Amino acid sequence: MRILYSSRFLRSFGKLPVKIQDEFRRRENIFRRNPFDPILKAHKLKDRSDWAFLVTYEIRVIFIFRKDIFRFLDIGDHSIYRNK
Repeated sequence: MRILYSSRFLRSFGKLPVKIQDEFRRRENIFRRNPFDPILKAHKLKDRSDWAFLVTYEIRVIFIFRKDIFRFLDIGDHSIYRNK
């Protein structure tokens, strides 16, 4: 599996508190083992081609994938759904 990070994702990630960044890293390790592990609650976004998984109850990662290449598009609260 290969994960790519969009510039938007990297900017958003850099603005997050360190505690949330640390939790993302823990979730990313789970994601690398199994992107659809139930703990991540990965789901396809309604009427869109992208997916999301939970970092915390408030923080999500939006991603797309093709075969073994995953691209993290953004990270943040629900407002990231409007930024696409």
